Formats: sequence, structure tokens, C-alpha cells
Amino acid sequence: MRVPDVVYRFYERRLARSLQSDQLPNHIGVVLDGNRRWAKQSGASTAYGHQVGAEKIHEFLHWVAEFNIPVVTLYMLSTENLNREKAELEPLIRIIANTLRQLGAGLADGTQLKVHPVGDLGILPSDLAELLTETAAATRHHEGVHVNVAIGYGGREEIVDAAKAYLTDAAEAGYTLDQAIEGLDVNAISDRLYTRGQPDPDLVIRTSGEQRLSGFLMWQSAYSEFYFCEALWPAFRRVDFVRALRDYASRNRRYGS
Repeated sequence: MRVPDVVYRFYERRLARSLQSDQLPNHIGVVLDGNRRWAKQSGASTAYGHQVGAEKIHEFLHWVAEFNIPVVTLYMLSTENLNREKAELEPLIRIIANTLRQLGAGLADGTQLKVHPVGDLGILPSDLAELLTETAAATRHHEGVHVNVAIGYGGREEIVDAAKAYLTDAAEAGYTLDQAIEGLDVNAISDRLYTRGQPDPDLVIRTSGEQRLSGFLMWQSAYSEFYFCEALWPAFRRVDFVRALRDYASRNRRYGS
């Protein structure tokens, strides 16, 4: 092992030991950004970059399970991503499908995962939408990490869908327009989001150095803490994750007060 590796391992372990369980987030959202740039820098194909990024997901979930973080949301494919060139999109869809099958089977150490789709299944290829539905059904009773997979996801679309669902429910209940307006509040929207019933993310991590949400969990992240990491997603290391957790633990969350 090279000296820098030894130093990093020591530093990483020291950081991890400094974290207390009550300082850790209950829900982490992650924008998995940088696969294409990593591939370009490595002289590899874009598809290979996406494949390495998919493999990083499994490694990352081991870290999440290690720190007993109960919920994670992975931004894997946005609504805008579906507009990419066919030559890139088709291999990416296959890689995502393979990743879902692996998540459904759990992690290599036997940890089970509860997989929950977050997004509009109606805009996805039918095979992928069916696989998402089947994986969610097969893992719904698993007691391991709850993994939200944001595929075909857009934050604005999610809020619109929640509003439509509220109006549909109001109409079916026989509400007048005035009654529907009177009943529309924050909870009416929150209860109809893709992540309804789950805690909002305490921490949102974005890799690749970009400092924007790109529509990720726009409603749910109103009081989230944000951590922007320079590492491209395929190069994201455990020490980067531990740094994000340490940074989160050091913050004083006021929730607007």
C-alpha cells in the first residue's frame, strides 16, 4: 500500500470514529453526477462511465448501511435525461435495469434493500417501468435500507402530479371549488408526493462540483442541508462520504427559526 493510501485510511477511520449516531442524517438524497465527465477524462466510452457509476451505487449503499442511515434517495435519471441521444440513452437504460435487479437481490454482505420508485413511470420505457414496479413489490417487506430510485424524475413534475392528485381526490369526494381551495395546504401536497410517508432529506449531496439541485426533491429539500463535492460520481470515495457526514454533523439546523 502506498503511503498516501495509508494516510487516507487513517484519516478516514479517524473521521468515522468522530461521528455520533445522533449526529447522522436519517435521509440522504444524492445527485449522482459526473459519469460522462469521468468517462471523458478516463478516455473511456460514455456507456462505461455509466457502468462504473452504477457499480459505485452498490459501494455507496454499503457505506449507508454501515452508518445505519435508514433512507437514501438516488437521482439516477431525470425527465430531461430522457431527451439524450439514443446511442447514449439505450445503454444507460440497460445499465439502470441491471442495477435495479441487483438492488432487488440486496447487497453482497446480505443486507436487504427496500426499493421504491420515485418518478413518473408513464414516461419510461415499458420494460423499465414494469421492472421498477416488480422490484418495489418484491422488496416492500425488506427491513434494510429504504432506497428511493429517482428514475424518470422531475421535481416540478412531482409537485404538479401531487396537485393533480389532490384535485382528483377533492372531485371524487364531491368538494366544490371553494371547498377544494380551502382544503389545499402544505400537508395536502406532501401527502401526495412520490416520497409520501417518508421523512424529508436531512442532507442532499451532489457530486462533480456542480452547485445546483437540477430539480431534485424541490419540495422535500426546503430545510435540507446541502453538500457539494468536487469528486465525479464514479470517483466518489468513502472518505468523501464521511466528510459529508462530518460536515452535516457540524451544522446547527434552525429550520427557519
